[in-house]
Amino acid sequence: MSRALEERFFRNFEERGELGASVSIWKDGEEIHSLHHGWADPRREIPWGADTLAPVWSATKGPAAIAFLLALGNAGLSPNDPVAKVWPGLLAARESSLTFVQLLSHQAGLPALSQENRPHLLSHREVIAAMECQKPFWTPGDGHGYHPRTIGYLLDEIVRRVTGGVPLGRYWNENLASPLRIDFWIGGFPAHLLDRLAVMVPPKVQRPNEEEIPFYRALARPDSLALAAFASPAGMRSLGEINQLEYLQAGLPAFGGIGSARALAKFYQILAQDGVLDGVQVLPARVARTARTVQTSGPDQTLLLPTAFTGGFKADPLDAGGRKLRRLFGPSLSAFGQPGAGGSHAFADPVTGLSFAYVMNQMESGILPNRKSLDLVDLLYHDV
Repeated sequence: MSRALEERFFRNFEERGELGASVSIWKDGEEIHSLHHGWADPRREIPWGADTLAPVWSATKGPAAIAFLLALGNAGLSPNDPVAKVWPGLLAARESSLTFVQLLSHQAGLPALSQENRPHLLSHREVIAAMECQKPFWTPGDGHGYHPRTIGYLLDEIVRRVTGGVPLGRYWNENLASPLRIDFWIGGFPAHLLDRLAVMVPPKVQRPNEEEIPFYRALARPDSLALAAFASPAGMRSLGEINQLEYLQAGLPAFGGIGSARALAKFYQILAQDGVLDGVQVLPARVARTARTVQTSGPDQTLLLPTAFTGGFKADPLDAGGRKLRRLFGPSLSAFGQPGAGGSHAFADPVTGLSFAYVMNQMESGILPNRKSLDLVDLLYHDV
């Protein structure tokens, strides 16, 4: 498979306009494939290396979810406890039985803020105040819809409350990334690593696939939930703004992470191994189980297509016969992960013991991963 994987990887550069990218694949605790190629900058002056780091947008949500679950457990709380136990000031939690795991699986009804209640995303306290008084768009726990930005603030505020004020990003960096030697940061990015940081390049054209067309039609309507969700909180209207250090250093748990393909694949390998790394239980098995257990599946009120969510991650939704509607995470029913805007993609598969990550800097349009990574995923499972 190694030769075929390499050929398909390099096809992204020859035929699909890839600029710089890495792919890392792990199995049974070891990295079994690692490829990198291209350029870390649009001027094609800085080569992309195996340790090149890049902003990965919503792929940040995976590490953030595990940091959240670990903080809950260390505070003596269960994922099934009510959010109101920790955050009674949150209207959506106070007036419902919303649990932590429902919040993690995008069931809170808070994917957006009302237009008159939408502070800038760097104004943390103002955003939290806006979240507290926001009326849910549906009854919490009754259906789901992707929370592209707001979920980061919701998880972050709870982590601060159960740790005595430690932001989620710092909790991840200090309790998981640093001791496990995972090159992935949520804020707190070290200045001496700036020369390893790739420049993200926005999409050149819009090419949504057929399944995404209802979402893009809604995005063009000023009154749609889809538009509100991706604009809440306000700010970062241009994808190119992700290159600004003020956003990368802000510790935004929904989309502000920086990492390498190897780091993400290593992170997911721990989840594929039920919390074990190098024979050591580095993450409680209960956290790994929550991460892989599907909590909700069906119509997504934000993305306007079928989705499924575990405790903090995405899974492929199934049809009435139990067959996958799409294969973002390969054919395995056990696989789960989280892609990022533009094309980054990562997941774990506990049954096969595989984990996968693809990180790049030439973004493509679409709310689902594209063929640059999905062709590699298909090949990965060819001989499994």
